[in-house]
Amino acid sequence: MRIVTWDRAGVSVPAALVASGDGDRLVDLSGVVASTLELLTDERALADARAVVDAADPSSLPARDGERLLAPVTPRVLLCIGYNYRGHVVAGGEGQPDPEHPDVFVKTANTTLGPDDAVVLPPQSDDVDYEGEIGVVIGRTAHAVSAEDALDHVAGYTLVNDVSARDWQNRTSQWTLGKCFDGFAPIGPAIVTADEIADPADLLVEVIRDGKTTVSQSTSTLIFPFAEIVSYVSQSITLQPGDVIATGSPQKLPDALQEHRALADGDSVRIRVAGIGELVTVFRSA
Repeated sequence: MRIVTWDRAGVSVPAALVASGDGDRLVDLSGVVASTLELLTDERALADARAVVDAADPSSLPARDGERLLAPVTPRVLLCIGYNYRGHVVAGGEGQPDPEHPDVFVKTANTTLGPDDAVVLPPQSDDVDYEGEIGVVIGRTAHAVSAEDALDHVAGYTLVNDVSARDWQNRTSQWTLGKCFDGFAPIGPAIVTADEIADPADLLVEVIRDGKTTVSQSTSTLIFPFAEIVSYVSQSITLQPGDVIATGSPQKLPDALQEHRALADGDSVRIRVAGIGELVTVFRSA
């Protein structure tokens, strides 16, 4: 099931997306649960919601186009993994062995943005960049879990654009300020429940900037697969339902690296992963 949070006439409503012949439609689930978080944590509520979705007539449902979606979940903590695809290395680090441990950093709560909202380019930065990532959404509390059990704690998957102000990021060894300008983490549009993803180690991550593909790489090339990431992080941080881990970005394709330019007003970035969906982010000047 594809779980979303719908801004219905100014009211935040848990909902689901269903396919129809002329695009996705919205099923209001507020009669079943009060929030999307309940769908991630309550198996009975999720089963009831599935029954409502299965019984819905798509032709009678409102079209997703023209409706505003909010972030499908508001994470208590949004963690990110750096340099997690083979070939994506820190500048000057080519030819180095795989890291021994995941490189983990945090995006603060002010960065979370809905899938239909534009990222406002901060005037303080001259080099804002994008990274398309799969987000693992926690559904069960995870503390010191093993890699073998880790995916049992995952409710589903979403998409995250890890927006960065590279000039601020590179000022110091700590990336926090460059990663945490307001709205620098668009999430969504949906959380796809884990049962819909047959093999999370076989997903193609594609990123398209203004119509040109700049990233195309499979999760089969992850240094630390999803289960290892969840297990590793849970040794330190007790993960709670609704927490999100952005699992890293592949390296941009050679042409995109060579032609690097900062994001500008009107630019559009589309993150696409078959089975999870598409997250389209537009960037606007302040």
